[in-house]
Amino acid sequence: MATLTMKAARYHPVCQSPPSKISTNIHQETNKCTIDEIPIPSINDNEILVKVASASLCHSDLMLFDGSIPATEPVVMGHEGVGYVDKLGANVKGFKPGDRIGFLYIKGVCFECEGCMVHNLNCTLGTARLQGFQSDGFFAEYAAVDYRNAIILPENLPMETSAPYFCAGITAFHGVDSCGLKPGQWIVIVGCGGLGQMGIRFAKAMGLNVVGLDINDEVLTAAKENGTDITVNSRDADFEKRIRDATGGGADAAVVFSAAQAAYDSATKVLRLGGILMVIGLPSKPLQFSALELMRKLYQIRSESTGPPQQMPRAVEFISKHNIKPKVELYKLEQINEMMELMKSGKSKSRMAVVF
Repeated sequence: MATLTMKAARYHPVCQSPPSKISTNIHQETNKCTIDEIPIPSINDNEILVKVASASLCHSDLMLFDGSIPATEPVVMGHEGVGYVDKLGANVKGFKPGDRIGFLYIKGVCFECEGCMVHNLNCTLGTARLQGFQSDGFFAEYAAVDYRNAIILPENLPMETSAPYFCAGITAFHGVDSCGLKPGQWIVIVGCGGLGQMGIRFAKAMGLNVVGLDINDEVLTAAKENGTDITVNSRDADFEKRIRDATGGGADAAVVFSAAQAAYDSATKVLRLGGILMVIGLPSKPLQFSALELMRKLYQIRSESTGPPQQMPRAVEFISKHNIKPKVELYKLEQINEMMELMKSGKSKSRMAVVF
């Protein structure tokens, strides 16, 4: 390896004094993200040293800045990435140097206990750490990844644009797939940004009729380009009637990719009796639902996420088979703050990724 250090985008909690050699311009009195020169990570016996090819920005990354996911020390941001195998730990099986891989972001767990079979954050034998939040993530030239979190990428998935699959894409697949709908049924995608657009593509590949619901007309235009049958702005006074009329009484399911309580409120209004409300977006405050509406079985609530890595192959195989490629805007690492500002503004029409 030619160098022992690397560039990385790191979140610095307020009052920290980052020892960076390279930094972006940002107000000193706030939490900050800077581009730092830091050591290339070492790996343990179960880890792969990955030369990161691309890493994408997720709305969850911003939770560092609002305190929803607290961090007390500087940390390399990013939990969606793909890259090339550079070095293998002693216990690593099934991979070789140069392999193209994608990977999930929870480490410090056993991957085998009952809790891990449901979600790795429930591990009973280890201490889960989220890469990009409590442990260094993927907005860096190199990253240490547990091999049990990794999967070889199919050849038809480009490295530059595949990072969003590894959290967002897999989550979107599970969110739509776990509704259990049959071809011809109606699904509402609530929140049609980059993540929602992947949900639209998955739903159409499954043969579903799709409504795109959002508050931004430009985003709804992008949703239509991704295959929605109809698009509706939830700011319109008659949005509920329009969807009920189009779907013959209400949608069979609504998958909420937005992190706003208002999005969940809108979703419950457009479901047919007993319809499925799928929780994906994570608001900073607990969601509120009507117990009376649940008692009357007006709708049922489910939730999905990336799930444990054992569930990755099915999602990745589906993505590859249907050649589902998200629209991704490409950036340089030094533009990380620009990317975050664009995401905060709600004006981003696609996923955003750093390419190394």
